Amino acid sequence: MNSMKVQTNGFHSLEQVQNEYLSRKPVMPAAKKQDSLSFQDILEQASEAGSEVRFSKHAAGRLSTRNIELTDSQMERLQEGTKKAQAKGIKDSLVLVDSLAFIVNVPSSTVVTAMEQSEAQENIYTNIDGAVII
Repeated sequence: MNSMKVQTNGFHSLEQVQNEYLSRKPVMPAAKKQDSLSFQDILEQASEAGSEVRFSKHAAGRLSTRNIELTDSQMERLQEGTKKAQAKGIKDSLVLVDSLAFIVNVPSSTVVTAMEQSEAQENIYTNIDGAVII
């Protein structure tokens, strides 16, 4: 590589920078190993890992203060509802499970708030673009 000369003002000229960085040969990635995963495998693993519903700090607090405990069945249905919402392209979904209402940010699989359906003022849910009743 060319050694760059520093001009008297302490900066390199545009030509010097171009010569230094544009004349470099691209680094080629290492050959694929026989035991490495395909893109499809990685994509499937990522979608499976991201399918588990998480609870935001706010939602966890709401569940705690309202003494709401989810059964395994209800948790599975919440996850199923989130997957269905994702399949339909919903971003922020209301998921109703039994008498419980969850607002879920679908892309992140995160419950952002939770309540008993009877607690919703006038049964109005805002800031959602879809609903799933499980």
